[in-house]
Amino acid sequence: MATKTTNTRKKTAKKPAANEAAQNDSKLKEFFIDSLKDIYWAEKHLTKALPKMQKAATTEELRSALEEHLEVTKTQIERLENVFEQMGEKAVAKKCEAMEGLTKEGDSIIEETEDGTATRDVGLIMAAQKVEHYEIATYGSLVQLATTMGLEDVASLLQETLQEEKDADIKLTEVAENNINYEAAQEGDEEEEEEE
Repeated sequence: MATKTTNTRKKTAKKPAANEAAQNDSKLKEFFIDSLKDIYWAEKHLTKALPKMQKAATTEELRSALEEHLEVTKTQIERLENVFEQMGEKAVAKKCEAMEGLTKEGDSIIEETEDGTATRDVGLIMAAQKVEHYEIATYGSLVQLATTMGLEDVASLLQETLQEEKDADIKLTEVAENNINYEAAQEGDEEEEEEE
């Protein structure tokens, strides 16, 4: 009587050592650097877009939050330049279509809302949070890729920026919830009362 043997060994891909992965994964490294160039352009572009949003904001609270984030963005640009240096690469910006689109949306909100209204601030907060969410997604992915490639110092720098983007998103939510959303809701009621 023959006995049937089964192969119970699982086939698992051998994970290369972190440094080995960084050296051998040239396509991944190329993609990573390309993504750094993209977010570098995005951050530099934001230094032009944030002052426009700040100027258009109605409340001092939102103007202050946008001004604060502008200063943080400048630091993030310097941090990205440090990342490029650690990677042995020149800091070069590659146009980020996504960020360009998001900032154009912010421009449209300014054009389509009335100056001096809470509704404009609601729109500006929404536009700014869309930017933050894009950055959170990008930096989150970059941190993971840097870790995968064994670039712990790079991952640490990018993690710092990721946390700042999350903090900015929370701050914008707080600004909206403090009164701006309520005031915007009241603006519609006030207009109806004036018409009667």
